[in-house]
Amino acid sequence: MQLVKSAGKKGERSRQTRRRILQAAHELFVDQGYGATTLQGVAERAGVSVQTIYFAFGNKPSLLKELVDVTIAGDDEPIPTLQRAWFLDAVAADTAEAQLRAHVRGTCEVLERVAPIMDVLRAAGGQDPSLAGLWQQDSDPRLEVQTTAARSLLAKPGARAQLSVEDAADVLFGLLSPELYLLFVRDRRWTPERWQQWAYDTLRAQLCD
Repeated sequence: MQLVKSAGKKGERSRQTRRRILQAAHELFVDQGYGATTLQGVAERAGVSVQTIYFAFGNKPSLLKELVDVTIAGDDEPIPTLQRAWFLDAVAADTAEAQLRAHVRGTCEVLERVAPIMDVLRAAGGQDPSLAGLWQQDSDPRLEVQTTAARSLLAKPGARAQLSVEDAADVLFGLLSPELYLLFVRDRRWTPERWQQWAYDTLRAQLCD
């Protein structure tokens, strides 16, 4: 029993260390940019050695990727968006409008977290081409989420008739994009609450009767 208990404590310490490193990386990437941030700087802010970062994440591109993934999820649990509570609650709604409101609310929470590092990621991609390969997949995970949401929404009372799943998914994919969120919230200085209401109203007109 003592061995199990010790292993559990060691695992939790390791997890806390990773969280400190990710928090430090988030702060420095946002404040200084990807190119100007060094692993030594991240290590100093997190209170660990550079070797610890290499051991936990590998290199700076991998650290940025994990930071983006954790920021999108909201935690470090290995649970995809399609299995997240907010998404499951949305698709379980009884009507198209109720699902849409919950879906927009959950997506807005994700975008609020992701927005500060979007510029970092964009700039980093221009500086380090190896970053692009870290996200290479057969399909776009965000489009998969919106397609699943669209399929569920169109099967419910209140959905617009004769609208295809593909078209509905495209509308969700475009209007709930990080780029459009940043355009309104960062560039036009809308509050997240205003953007959320606008996104819901606009999508409701497109997808619901």
